[in-house]
Amino acid sequence: MRFHLSSLAKNLLAGLRLALFLPVRASDYRVSGLDFVSLALSGFVAWVAVAAVLAGFEGEFNPSAIPIYLASISLVLGTALLVALAYGAQEKLLSLAVALSASQPWFELVVPAASGLGEVVLWILVGWTLIASVRAVAVVMGARRPQLYQGALAVGAMIAIAFFVFPETDVWLPSAAQDEEAGAGLAEERAFHLQGQLIERALAELQRGRPGVPELYFVGFAPDGSQDVFLREMRYVKRLFDERFGTAGRSIALASSRDALEEFPIGSVTNLARALHRVGEAMNTEEDALFLFLSAHGDREHRLSASQPPLELAALTPTALARILQDSGIKWRVIVVSACYSGGYVEPLRDDNTMVIAAAAPDRTSFGCEAGREFTYFGQAYFRDALAQTRSFTQAFEIAKALVAKQEAAEGLEPSRPQIWVGPGIAERLKQLGERPGQ
Repeated sequence: MRFHLSSLAKNLLAGLRLALFLPVRASDYRVSGLDFVSLALSGFVAWVAVAAVLAGFEGEFNPSAIPIYLASISLVLGTALLVALAYGAQEKLLSLAVALSASQPWFELVVPAASGLGEVVLWILVGWTLIASVRAVAVVMGARRPQLYQGALAVGAMIAIAFFVFPETDVWLPSAAQDEEAGAGLAEERAFHLQGQLIERALAELQRGRPGVPELYFVGFAPDGSQDVFLREMRYVKRLFDERFGTAGRSIALASSRDALEEFPIGSVTNLARALHRVGEAMNTEEDALFLFLSAHGDREHRLSASQPPLELAALTPTALARILQDSGIKWRVIVVSACYSGGYVEPLRDDNTMVIAAAAPDRTSFGCEAGREFTYFGQAYFRDALAQTRSFTQAFEIAKALVAKQEAAEGLEPSRPQIWVGPGIAERLKQLGERPGQ
């Protein structure tokens, strides 16, 4: 036992040196079938341990992760076989499998901890794994060409399959108590029926516009209850507009959160459509304008995530929002979308009477949606900082854009590149709103 533990330690040390690009030789590895199995088990233990630590040890092990990990072991062995055949050195198959596996436990410590830090970090990890794997081929099999190129192609395919083909599997699942807690609020009969009253009351309390007096209406939409930052940001923005932009009595916020079931109607697409329809009825179409703020997670297909356990809520898409706005009859619109990939909302919503502001380009992530934060990066820059300096939505965007770029550069993040479209009609309408006394 002591001998095998010593071999495992030496292999892990060699794997660490390989991953950190420190000098390492083929003779530094201990090669046997048992050594390979020990490394495979070490990688699995590291995967489980990191997931459990990140979850605060709340939850339980997910047995369905075992087949995925076994498939990854088969993938390593298959790759080692292909490389050994390319080199004409089948006797080194196990040596290469050990070298490829020796760095894996270290990667298992890094990858889960770095998840959620953005797409750039993901690609850095992929590149790091690829370079380390190619280095393992060179160390064990030699650097002669074209065999090394063939080996690099094989390990590149291995890594692509591992990262992008194998299904994402959570090795540590939330406990049943956590799941019940997440959905307990709405599952209570009182909260369930109260939701119907909240939306009806909010719609009924929207005041009608005054003829001859251009006014601003506010609608906030935070449909993702999985993290509290969206709710906190929504609360602040609604209060800001009620107090600074005079929307009190003409504002409504929709938010999904178990902490706000008695405060706001749920942020569902259906409720959003009802709210915008009611605003369209209440406002003077030719005089009044809408400020619509949306804050949530976004994906590459430009869908805004919606979560309110135990309900299954539909995600909001740019085309769905465009249709809802068209049906509402609202003419003058300012729309701010704070989400990853939110630039995908600009093109479907732009027209002469609309301003669209997005926290990120269509192919970029935005930042700051971690649990416990008061604002997303863009929300903080635009609503808290920029609108404290100016009442102009366009000037505030330029200020916020610079603030976000500065923060992202300081943290080494890929620029999110916030976007804006300003139709000529809405620009003139907002000037009239800004000139109102008391606004």
